[in-house]
Amino acid sequence: MTGQQLKNSILQMAVQGKLVPQDPNDEPASVLLERIRKEKEQLVKEGKIKKEKNPSYIFRGADNLPYEKVGKNEPVCIADEVPFEIPESWEWVRLGEFFQHNTGKALNSSNRSGELLTYITTSNLYWNRFEIDNLREMYFSETEIPKCTATKGDLLVCEGGDIGRAAIWPYDTDIRIQNHIHRLRAYSEVCVEYYLCIFFLYKHAGWIGGKGIGIQGLSSNALHSLLFPLPPLQEQRRIVTKIKETAPFLEKYEQIEQHLNDLNVMFPEMLKKSILQEAIQGKLVPQDPSDKPASGLLERIRAEKEWMIKEGKIKRDKHESVIYRRDNSHYEKLDGIERCIDDEIPFEIPETWEWCRLKTVGITQTGNTPSKAHPEYIGDEIPFITPGDIQNGTVFYDNQALSMEGKMVARICPKGSILQVCIGGSIGKAAIINKKVCFNQQINSISPIIIYSEYIYTIMQSPYFLKNIKKQAGGTATPIINRGIWDYLLIPIAPISEQNRIVEKQRELFDKISLN
Repeated sequence: MTGQQLKNSILQMAVQGKLVPQDPNDEPASVLLERIRKEKEQLVKEGKIKKEKNPSYIFRGADNLPYEKVGKNEPVCIADEVPFEIPESWEWVRLGEFFQHNTGKALNSSNRSGELLTYITTSNLYWNRFEIDNLREMYFSETEIPKCTATKGDLLVCEGGDIGRAAIWPYDTDIRIQNHIHRLRAYSEVCVEYYLCIFFLYKHAGWIGGKGIGIQGLSSNALHSLLFPLPPLQEQRRIVTKIKETAPFLEKYEQIEQHLNDLNVMFPEMLKKSILQEAIQGKLVPQDPSDKPASGLLERIRAEKEWMIKEGKIKRDKHESVIYRRDNSHYEKLDGIERCIDDEIPFEIPETWEWCRLKTVGITQTGNTPSKAHPEYIGDEIPFITPGDIQNGTVFYDNQALSMEGKMVARICPKGSILQVCIGGSIGKAAIINKKVCFNQQINSISPIIIYSEYIYTIMQSPYFLKNIKKQAGGTATPIINRGIWDYLLIPIAPISEQNRIVEKQRELFDKISLN
């Protein structure tokens, strides 16, 4: 049961007379109704209100069914309108029978006669509260002010906006209302908070402003005709007291519900992050002793790079990093200097794995954007990728493209490369490309050598790597990780066979999460 359903259930019990016990000493609701009718007759005699043309009178027949007499018409059984049974001491009534009703004034900028006064609209009226920090002003004539003014204790109800939303005006200072607000003022003493509770129930049960059921709008006639259960006055107060007693528990229930809902929404992503982290720590799949260790894989990558240098395909790295183990510690040789890097190692990995710098396993680049001063660079020769084209691990290729001339001055990375946003709020967002592309300066790329692109992508989307990016990112208002830092981020490398098993297991688990 949701928090709203629990509220509705409590309010449903309240208006059915099941929330608090009836007291035989209470004055019956019929007496209260009779007192209200006399009050209305007196107000008519004094000229304060007009006599109703077709007053409604609801009573119980000899068969204990509710009947209604409207004006001079014959009584009609309205049992089909009554949604539930109520106690013997209660009565069914139309809202217009015991509440004096007015709507506010329509905004008219051309009418500038009268007094300039503040007023509220439906945008100021919320459930049982008002936002009155920035009130607007409108001219009200002397005759309009009494009809359009709410005083402390009046029940105000939205006709427009969120139809049926209601609140009791709580301030000692009067306020004017616009025409999309109904003002309800009791003819005689009633517990106005009880009727606020009824509006809350009717609204959230779909009986006001519902779709296909209930009252779709809330015109004056519709409001007058709303059927309400009327308890004795003392029971109205007991009901409100009991509802207020439950309020802290309902609030706590809703907080817990919201927390659970948040967990349900976040859980799939949290689970995926956990899987990625397990994957890069060697805990997702078992190690196979027959796998060739990652050290041999790194040697193959270095040999491949040497061949590419000799072929003139890449330039030699002036700051090549080599990480190796000695005396059960990790050492790095960089720029001819050897140093222990155990303080950089974030977690333990299996014996067959190795640590290395990101750029060790591939060719890295930062993109650039061809000058807008050359419109001839725009064309359809090759997709041009920006951070907005990378969404949820997928690249959208159709937004922009470069011509042959543009391609010549841009940076290109081949199919199978990984693009990762290196600046701004989307920093860390990444995807593997399935075709050759150019990309802009807000993106870094790595084209893996020998190693599985999917495995490197798994590392780059892991909590460890993303946290490291954000930690290392410079800039104040806009975080940015330049390629010089990005290249030297530590990554764990598994044997090539285990990389394949990791990728397959991760894909299998992610598919199951998506299905659920």
